[in-house]
Amino acid sequence: MLNAACKLTMASEAERTFQRFAVFGGSSSSGTEMNNRNFSKLCKDCGIMDDKKVTSTDVDIVFSKVKAKNARTITFQQFQEAMKELGQKQFKGKSPDEALENIYKLMEGKEPATTGVTVKSSDGGRGEPPDGHQQVHGHPQGAL
Repeated sequence: MLNAACKLTMASEAERTFQRFAVFGGSSSSGTEMNNRNFSKLCKDCGIMDDKKVTSTDVDIVFSKVKAKNARTITFQQFQEAMKELGQKQFKGKSPDEALENIYKLMEGKEPATTGVTVKSSDGGRGEPPDGHQQVHGHPQGAL
C-alpha cells in the first residue's frame, strides 16, 4: 500500500502525461481536456491497450462512459475514472488502488510516439532537395 504522498506524486506524473497527450497532434487543447483519438493513443503508447485484456473497443467504451453526455473531450478527473476502469481490466485480481497504481506506472514519463507519423517537411511540402536548388523534371535546374 502506498502512502498519500507517493500516490499524489504518481497522480501528478499521470497528469503530466495526460497533458502531453492532450495537446498532441495539433489539437486545439490547452492540455486540460483530451479527445478520444488522443486518449486511444495514450492507452496504446503507454501499453494500457494490449489488444488482449484491453482492446481498442474497451478504450472507446470507457471513454464514452466517463465523458459528459454531449462532450467530445474528457477532463483529467474523468480520465482518472477511465484509468480506474481500464486498470481493473488490465490487472484483474488486483485491488482498484493497486490496479490504478500499475496503470500510472505504465504512464510514467511517457510521451506521444511519433514513429509512423507523417511530419511536414521543412520545405513546406514542395519536395525540394536540401541544398536549395530546384529540380525541373528530375534534372537540376539549368541541366536541360
